[in-house]
Amino acid sequence: MTLTRLGCAGWSISREAAPAFDGAGSHLERYAAVLNAVEINSSFYRPHKPQTYARWAASVPDDFRFSVKLPRSITHERRLQDASALIGQFAAEAGALGNKLGCVLVQLPPSLRLDTVAAERVFPQLHEHFGCMLACEARHASWFSDEATALLHAHHITRVIADPPAGQPGPYIATTDQSYVRLHGSPRIYYSTYDEAYLQSVAAWLAHRDGWCIFDNTAAGAAILNALLLQQLQAAAPAPDRQNWQA
Repeated sequence: MTLTRLGCAGWSISREAAPAFDGAGSHLERYAAVLNAVEINSSFYRPHKPQTYARWAASVPDDFRFSVKLPRSITHERRLQDASALIGQFAAEAGALGNKLGCVLVQLPPSLRLDTVAAERVFPQLHEHFGCMLACEARHASWFSDEATALLHAHHITRVIADPPAGQPGPYIATTDQSYVRLHGSPRIYYSTYDEAYLQSVAAWLAHRDGWCIFDNTAAGAAILNALLLQQLQAAAPAPDRQNWQA
């Protein structure tokens, strides 16, 4: 049996989705009673205190997991260069999630070409600080080369599969035995909803893999509704012969 960590980039609950989250408590507590994962994107823009992360961890069930986005100060400002102090600071903050930290997401800027020297330095530092899954959403074509695939595989970094695809559309080449899917909304990124036929194909693809599926089409509230529909489709046991979904 496979396990999907299913959730959204944030735990806001729209008015339309509210009936599915009718429990008591904060938005996070209600969200975590229905879905089993969430991606914290706000950490990309600003730091959070360890006490904040600890409070979030205490608000969710034992089997719930957080994915936390690496700060842009590391990926976009330093561009993976001379980032050891910043990685240590981030680990001291997000590490307060404890065993509920399930993944650290490294999203690279579209202009950042494959830099093997920087990557060979940063990826071990991340593993040193975090004992969880590491996922990389690279968006420059050079990160989809054979050299990049070998690099990610060697450092046990999961290559993100994204929709819309960035960097290099085409066959998805896995770099670990887990998957990390980020669905940003298409055709209008961050806004568009996904129809049932598309989500059925995603459900069938996920049925054969362990990993994460995060909806980032949050701008108009589509993410939470899409996550709920995908959850229902997964529960309905998608047909095993539909394995060819690609973002």
